Amino acid sequence: MNAPLSEKLRPQALHELIGQEHILGSDSFLKQIIEQKKPLSILLWGPPGCGKTTLARIYGKNLSDNFYQLSAVSSSTTEIKGILKNAEQNPLLYPRLVIFLDEIHRFNKSQQDLFLPYLENGRLILIGATTENPSFSLNNALLSRMRVFTLNALSCKDLEKIIARFEMTHQKLTLTQEAKAFLIEVSSGDGRYLLNMIENLELMQSPEDLDVEMLKKFLQKRAPLFDKQGDGHYNLISALHKSVRGSDPDAALYWLTRILNGGEDPLYIGRRLIRMASEDVGLADPEALNLCLNAFQTYQILGSPEGELALAQATIYLALAPKSNACYLATKKARQDAQNTSQLNPPKHILNAPSKLMKELGYSKGYEYDHDAQDQFSGQNYFPDEMPQRPTFYEPNEIGLEREMKKRLEYFKSLRKKKSQ
Repeated sequence: MNAPLSEKLRPQALHELIGQEHILGSDSFLKQIIEQKKPLSILLWGPPGCGKTTLARIYGKNLSDNFYQLSAVSSSTTEIKGILKNAEQNPLLYPRLVIFLDEIHRFNKSQQDLFLPYLENGRLILIGATTENPSFSLNNALLSRMRVFTLNALSCKDLEKIIARFEMTHQKLTLTQEAKAFLIEVSSGDGRYLLNMIENLELMQSPEDLDVEMLKKFLQKRAPLFDKQGDGHYNLISALHKSVRGSDPDAALYWLTRILNGGEDPLYIGRRLIRMASEDVGLADPEALNLCLNAFQTYQILGSPEGELALAQATIYLALAPKSNACYLATKKARQDAQNTSQLNPPKHILNAPSKLMKELGYSKGYEYDHDAQDQFSGQNYFPDEMPQRPTFYEPNEIGLEREMKKRLEYFKSLRKKKSQ
């Protein structure tokens, strides 16, 4: 049999599965379904090489002999319609049809709708597997008819068990202990990748155990687990943003380099840093925005890898800068009030009166030029006259430059109160 090693070592029974104890423990719901042969459509969501296909096969074959394994990458809706129609026309031969559709997120929304009537009448048990967040990649109607189980990347101990299984059934790896540990590390929780690398090592005829340096020369570098259009994109940029917000420069640099290694557009990262400067640092340190704009422009001029250093500098600066979202919150409040009172006009005294008619209507009447007023502050009302009370939007924090902003705000508030008496 010329099958790849990952297929040769694929578990055939539930007890042979490695990892995923959180959903396959002795009292887990999924294990009870499998052991009791309960017909339930499920969706397996997890990263590559974590065991989705293996678990789907064991689950599907345990439920019915009429088990079809398909892939949304290579299978057409015409093929699937043929299987469903044949089962519908031959109920005695197909009392329970089970279809495993790998990469189910590759089907568009209309293709996914194909399964709905068959799931509704109970004639079909659908098993889906996806690396994409099902909340975004699957129809709500389809998702509501399936139980979602989240699989995790395999741990180092899980990968050690896979190596042990290989050595027990095939041969001992010609690697030092340090090289084995390195092999596990570069596999990044992907059991299939680990087995593929082991299969490549089998081709080497080495009289002595390979060390880490020799292994590095031989192994192909694994592409980082990052999808610029999927979960990797959103999860890692979220991790970067929250690390900056949490004032942790080391974590922020870690996620920044993860994102860059994954092939993300550095200018997208630069735009996100600009957003962080406005949203999370704000007026506590206005210089943060300038630094991020400069970093963005620096990358435009230098490109990679030199320009990435400017992004790193901006990341560290943002992480260590005083934080305030007071401006962000003030803008949200002001936007809401502006929406609710969009029918109100500005007070006439602050409107220009370039025509005779406008002057007769009272435009600009009573306006006080602040530069001519005492303290250069007139204290006039600038909100619509119909507003019941003066709203407060901006509430600065006692941190960074906003400490000074708060003093200024209190100063003008006291002057306004004084002039109103």
